[in-house]
Amino acid sequence: MPLIGRRTFATLALAAIPGFARATRPFRVALIMNGTIGDGGWNQLAYMGLQQVSRAGCVTGYAENVAQADVMAMSRGYAEDGYDLVIGHGFEFTATFQEIGPDYPDQSFFVTAFAPDDTIPKNVAFVDMNYYALSYAAGALAALIAPAGRGVGFVGGQDNPSQRRMMYRFEDGARATVPGINAMGIVPGDFNNASLGREAASTMIGHGAGVIWHAADVTGLGALRGAEEAGVRAIGCYTDQWMVAPKAVASSTVINIPWMVEEIVRLTQARAFPGGGIWAPRLDQLWAMKWRGGTVNPALVTAAAADRFAQIWSGLSNGTINPQPATGG
Repeated sequence: MPLIGRRTFATLALAAIPGFARATRPFRVALIMNGTIGDGGWNQLAYMGLQQVSRAGCVTGYAENVAQADVMAMSRGYAEDGYDLVIGHGFEFTATFQEIGPDYPDQSFFVTAFAPDDTIPKNVAFVDMNYYALSYAAGALAALIAPAGRGVGFVGGQDNPSQRRMMYRFEDGARATVPGINAMGIVPGDFNNASLGREAASTMIGHGAGVIWHAADVTGLGALRGAEEAGVRAIGCYTDQWMVAPKAVASSTVINIPWMVEEIVRLTQARAFPGGGIWAPRLDQLWAMKWRGGTVNPALVTAAAADRFAQIWSGLSNGTINPQPATGG
């Protein structure tokens, strides 16, 4: 089934087919993004998931680079076109889907972000992407691979409560794994500024950090390069980023957004859409540690450190490790 860009006229096309019946029509999925499908990360990965459900037989449509001012019109447009599932890729779609969901009770709306405090309509769902468990895990790995006497540092992006909680959980994971380690973080306020990322990394390295992890898109790329330039280790995020800083990257926390898109489509088709609440995949369903086809860089991560980290990762995934906040909020 072909992938159709932007707003599609799939409904009209199907209706024009002789003998078309609603009960037998393909399932229809729309994906709306505020960035480009060529960004190499967040939006491209969601688009890859959409391509996969298209190949599985769904009729799909997408819109990229949608300005905030156009989110409402675009979202209603796909709903009016009769899409069964509309996916808003990011927190920017929260208020819009909360508002329009009740107007289209027979369709489903999924936001790839944390749920708001408000009541969620029964046909709207959000996702817990396990950012905090992931951050704890990254802190644990950073602590395990830090040279003796060195600390660990986190570089964030936009300065918001979610990014700060990720920083705190990173620090918690490091200190729980290596008691007394110097764990620190900087959230510079921008996801897309490599210079700020390099500056943040350099500042923490100057204060003793021997390992840097980021969760900051383009800003994070600067952090990785800054770590390599300073001769310290680093952990990438979202994709396998070993090529960004080959001498520094020990592993990357890789998100499986294509699986998330496929799975929410499957749940919706099976009438198991988690409407009115929060979908919570396991850590190991949505995330993985990757380095050049393996898990970790053996030149930077000892076998003993890798084994201990694997135990921590397994515990966070199956719930036997359920870290309570020790730092910050």
